[in-house]
Amino acid sequence: MNTTLFLQQLINGVSLGMVYAIFALGYTLVFSILGIINFSHSAVFTLGAYFTYAFMGLSWGFNGLLARQSLPLELPFVLAMLAGGVVAGLVAVVIERAAFKPLRQRGADPLLTLVSSLGIAVALVNLIQFLVGAEAYSYPSARVLGPLGLPPALNLSTPEAPLIIPTVRVVIIFASLIILALLVLLINATKVGKAMRAVAEDGTTASLLGINTDRIILFTFFLSGLIGGVAGTLVGLSVTITGPYLGISFGLKGLAVIVLGGLGNIPGAVLGGLVIGIAETFAPSSLKDAVAFVILFLILLARPQGLLGKAVVQKV
Repeated sequence: MNTTLFLQQLINGVSLGMVYAIFALGYTLVFSILGIINFSHSAVFTLGAYFTYAFMGLSWGFNGLLARQSLPLELPFVLAMLAGGVVAGLVAVVIERAAFKPLRQRGADPLLTLVSSLGIAVALVNLIQFLVGAEAYSYPSARVLGPLGLPPALNLSTPEAPLIIPTVRVVIIFASLIILALLVLLINATKVGKAMRAVAEDGTTASLLGINTDRIILFTFFLSGLIGGVAGTLVGLSVTITGPYLGISFGLKGLAVIVLGGLGNIPGAVLGGLVIGIAETFAPSSLKDAVAFVILFLILLARPQGLLGKAVVQKV
């Protein structure tokens, strides 16, 4: 492999890995607070991509119940992505109130909550298909890059090596880094973030200290949905919105990412996403879907707690 091809593949891998990481952060936030995996996150991820598409004023609903319609507004891509993320976050809040809180209040087994979230995910995916059909949707590159003043591709060629990088890849990397930086700032430098860390450490003690744990859980779901919705948009920008089942494969990869990096560990989610994204990019096309789980298997043999996770000490 020559240097040019290596650099192109590396940038593609980092771009894909950052999307995996941002998607997995939604899993990580909820897991750190409640200790359960929210399987409905993959459906919220898909909804975020569709909401962004709709907020851009593009026509949607080719073969679904809502055929050939568009919203009476045309937001720029960045604003549409933020709006789509916010609506996805609100959907996550509704899911928490409808599927998580009732079971939590009754002290239900976490497995029941997991099954409930899986049921919500299946229902949402089928609802999307019923409303707007199963066709693929693409964001027009001119509408995305034009307002930002960016060309379709960046020419970084030298006399020795031609190197042309799709601008979309660079946009995805920078957008992911901004999201990650804002999330770290929120968690480490705000009262809400400190309250989230307190609830994650010990919800009962946090409640006794005056923290409204129910409100923190609700905010965590909103934040998780917001991040997931933006991640869905970034994936749609990269590979188009392939259909209502867009989030299924990313949901499985997201699980691999958080387990690989360490459950409930934000830096671990980022590292796990980059490892899997880069490995997939350099893997043969026939093995791309398997490589994530092969890496996961090998790492867990050596470190069952994940790359950056902490080993749990069993007290007798």
